[in-house]
Amino acid sequence: EHINDHVEELTKQMDATKKRIRELIDDDPDMRKRRNLLQTIPGIGEATIAVILAEFGDITRFTSAKALAAWVGLAPRLVQSGKYRGRTMICRTSRGKLRKAFYMPALVAIRYNAPIMQMHERLLAAHKPKKAIVAAAMRKLVHIIYGVLKSGTPFEAKKAAPGVAN
Repeated sequence: EHINDHVEELTKQMDATKKRIRELIDDDPDMRKRRNLLQTIPGIGEATIAVILAEFGDITRFTSAKALAAWVGLAPRLVQSGKYRGRTMICRTSRGKLRKAFYMPALVAIRYNAPIMQMHERLLAAHKPKKAIVAAAMRKLVHIIYGVLKSGTPFEAKKAAPGVAN
């Protein structure tokens, strides 16, 4: 009974925190505008939007989508030495918690975001490892986020990957 009471109390606290985050975003016109833009991207939900708004800050401080992806920790890194050429991995020198925040959105985007679905099918056909495909989806999602926030226009699948139905 004591444990159930504790779980109930923690659930109330989490709900109150989520409500407060929503209120903070709603009260700031700039954050509200960026939230509305981010909501147009399939795979990006309320929790991820809160992380993006809290962590990214002003998107114009990044010179490119590649720079943002590197800052998040999703830049590809080739492991090699002399004649040895290993496999390409993501560089894990940056923000691990932020990188983890894009894992589940990438899985959702693989199913519902047309450009990322197209990339997923192409990489599967090339027999890429599933982890590499998810990492590529995370990186593409960061690129899409950068484009949407930088341009100030809602996401359109046709613009992100020409020839893809919206």
